[in-house]
Amino acid sequence: MNSHGIYTLANDVVYDQVIALINSIEVNIGTDIPICIIPYDDRLTRLKQEIATRDNVSLYDNHESIQRWENFAREVWSAHPLAQQKRFAALAAMRVRFQRRYAAFDGPFDKFVVYDADCLAMHSLDRVFAKLETYDFVFDDWEHKKPIEVAALDLKAVEKSGIFPIEELRPKLHCSSFWGSKRGFFNAEELAYIQDRLINQNEVSWLRGISEAFLFSYMTLWGDRSLFNFTLSPNPQDRTGNCADADKFIEQDKVLYNQEGLKPIHRIHYMNYPSIDFTRLCQGEDVNLYHQDLFLYYRFLKQPDQKPLELKKPSLGVKTNRFIQKTMTKIKKKLVN
Repeated sequence: MNSHGIYTLANDVVYDQVIALINSIEVNIGTDIPICIIPYDDRLTRLKQEIATRDNVSLYDNHESIQRWENFAREVWSAHPLAQQKRFAALAAMRVRFQRRYAAFDGPFDKFVVYDADCLAMHSLDRVFAKLETYDFVFDDWEHKKPIEVAALDLKAVEKSGIFPIEELRPKLHCSSFWGSKRGFFNAEELAYIQDRLINQNEVSWLRGISEAFLFSYMTLWGDRSLFNFTLSPNPQDRTGNCADADKFIEQDKVLYNQEGLKPIHRIHYMNYPSIDFTRLCQGEDVNLYHQDLFLYYRFLKQPDQKPLELKKPSLGVKTNRFIQKTMTKIKKKLVN
């Protein structure tokens, strides 16, 4: 077992993003911290080739653990009120695989941090691992600030249950794009208890939608576990942004800092961009991402000769063809549903 490590969930579809993430970890965190890739599915040919060239990167191979988490998610989502609608049933079937990231609780690291594959590491994890000496879960996101209508959990429904008042529940909400915890949480008995509450007591209806991040917020409510969120820290130096298209950052020496006060950020998250944008960017297309030059720097850090010399806008014909294909895909989905 390793005392500390990093996980991410990925496959070949997000290959360019994973390489950029790994390179950013090696530059801004260290080359000796182990990184374990949890497979989203079996599309892993390119990632396996890359892993073979890196001593600190491995592929998660505990298939029993992966299946345990998939089964849990499948049972929960099948009980969600939205799952009775065909469109949401299809979404639930896809989202089940995102639950694989929680296999991290069964993995080789005593303490660990999980990054979404569409992130770049911008700062040491020393503060996160230090907090894990005191807390069970560590987060750095603003989910708790979302309006009540779009929060991860239906706050009014939870309050109506009499279990949690809104003012107590709200600071417990979090996302799943970046978080730290410890190996061994959510054993079979604890997961069965959570599943029973969700399904047999209909608390699955508390989940705003079919999202593993919303389910994770619910999971951490139980078991008397302690949570720390840097965005709720009493130290203002800890409270920063992280979203590429929503927050303002300043770049210094290929590292981003919060615009207000030049505070260090743990990661930059490209959360609202599809993976195809990064594929096209790495092929030389100007896809108009925020901080896309920074992404290219980390993506081609070890292959500078392969980095595009210039970025070009797609032609009108290409954009028209993509629009038509996207429209046809939407029409086919509606016909199926």
